[in-house]
Amino acid sequence: MRRVAFAIVVSSMVTIGASERLIEGAAGSPVRVVIYEDLQCPDCADFRKVLDEKLLPKYQAKVAFEHRDFPLAKHAWARKASIAARFVAATKPDLAVDFRRYLMGHQEEITADNFNVILVRYAVGHGIDPGKAVAALDDKQLAAAVQADFEEGVARGIAHTPTVLVNGQPFVEHFTYEEVAKAIDSELAALK
Repeated sequence: MRRVAFAIVVSSMVTIGASERLIEGAAGSPVRVVIYEDLQCPDCADFRKVLDEKLLPKYQAKVAFEHRDFPLAKHAWARKASIAARFVAATKPDLAVDFRRYLMGHQEEITADNFNVILVRYAVGHGIDPGKAVAALDDKQLAAAVQADFEEGVARGIAHTPTVLVNGQPFVEHFTYEEVAKAIDSELAALK
């Protein structure tokens, strides 16, 4: 299977880089927080809030937060959401994180039947061609990139979302900000 991916680095500036990953924070940091997420997962939406409200404000200058798509089969629109998120990121890199936040923040109103309508609404509101956004849901390269993330996760033993790896140390599904922050602090201290 051909692996296709891209990188969006989000901090004070947005760039596309060689790491081929959506990264928030300090892209070059040796401290990596890898986040396997399902955009339809309520626990992932809760972690997104922790990321925005606590982790990024404290660590974005020192830590790389890397996103991986891990759409679970039990979620009817999660795979479409991951593909759409890749399209939005490739089309307008500055909206890569915003679109993921949007989907997670509107999970209760999104269904498999109305997903395309929601995607069109977002696209129109953000200057993205809505026809291209919907057509991207059938893009084999974007689907392959999502599948590659998923297969990588399975190979690492990931089965639940969110799964957060702080330099490899796993936090699965239900965990606290304090637990993740302690692991990050430990990894940062080890650098000194």
